[in-house]
Amino acid sequence: MKTLLVIDGQGGGFGRALIERLRCEGLPVRLHAVGTNSLATSAMLKAGADTGATGENAVLVGCRHADLIAGPIGIVMANSMMGEFSPAMAAAVAESTAARVLIPVSRCDTYVAGATELNFSQSLDKAVELLRRLAAAE
Repeated sequence: MKTLLVIDGQGGGFGRALIERLRCEGLPVRLHAVGTNSLATSAMLKAGADTGATGENAVLVGCRHADLIAGPIGIVMANSMMGEFSPAMAAAVAESTAARVLIPVSRCDTYVAGATELNFSQSLDKAVELLRRLAAAE
């Protein structure tokens, strides 16, 4: 069974919504939630994550052990999430050997040319679909 690391910050609403959808879909993965703060981690644990941890070191360690990483696109950008995501955290995500599923979030002020504009719910649907395929791949 693969390990999926879901990373979020601020209030954890993105991570909570993603984990809820993954649980509803019955995705066969171990869900590990890492928040940049305890509020984000708590929200993801309440949504059904198997384990959770908080802070920079949790991101660094989690990225070394994950098979899959999912989160808002800001997790690969230093100082994103209003400064909650440090350069070391962004580097850990970017340098991980895990497959990464990054979801565009308009409040990151980052635009991906060629990406279809989807609402938040549609973006989560696409992410779950992609994570299902990646979790099944050997």
